[in-house]
Amino acid sequence: MTTFTPAPVLIVPGYHGSAAAHWQVWLQRQWPHSRLLTGVDWDKPVLATWSEQIRDEIARAREPLWIVAHSFGCLASVVAAADRPQSVAALVLVAPAEPARFNLLGLGSADDRRLEVHTLADVLPDTALNVPGLVLASSNDPWMSTASAQVWARRWQLELQEVGALGHINVDSGHGPWPDLLHRLSAWQARQGAATGVIPGIAHRMPRGRGSLLSQVRRHTRRQLDILSLSS
Repeated sequence: MTTFTPAPVLIVPGYHGSAAAHWQVWLQRQWPHSRLLTGVDWDKPVLATWSEQIRDEIARAREPLWIVAHSFGCLASVVAAADRPQSVAALVLVAPAEPARFNLLGLGSADDRRLEVHTLADVLPDTALNVPGLVLASSNDPWMSTASAQVWARRWQLELQEVGALGHINVDSGHGPWPDLLHRLSAWQARQGAATGVIPGIAHRMPRGRGSLLSQVRRHTRRQLDILSLSS
């Protein structure tokens, strides 16, 4: 009889990070093989920087990672996963932030005509990610409407689950410990491990290339910085 061993989970906070009372910090304490993403400035939601840190975590892992992301962290996780689908076991995107509310340099207006890329909606994947995944959406989320969550979930071919009126599913909306998410994650990992026979600790290969989505995001970001610098 095979014993279920929890797979490693990378927890990716959103804009402003996850405070001590946040469900993501609670999840890290409950899950034996989990860690919070580090190395980014939580108050500067720059897609290229965050996505690169996630990609590096994927590269260092000795087996495909499960990624549990929140808010802006969902957008960065999608970019990293799009380039490394075989190295991501599953994506759990909780209350994604609306891409149209951000540009390549962070939270900001899309009305600046000097910019080549006006919002992150212009650079995020518009096709299937080829990764098993789930989008958990709140009906009264101030950062993304249910209709928008449906559009992105369908585009990325991830399962959408509406979880009720839970706000942005963060501390401000009263979300600390979240046993239901822990149960879902445990059950899903157990099913996937039984179905695929994945053995923890087996190294996996990661393709590289200048044509990756992250490389494109970096180029657009550099050009945007150059344009703003020259016109200032």
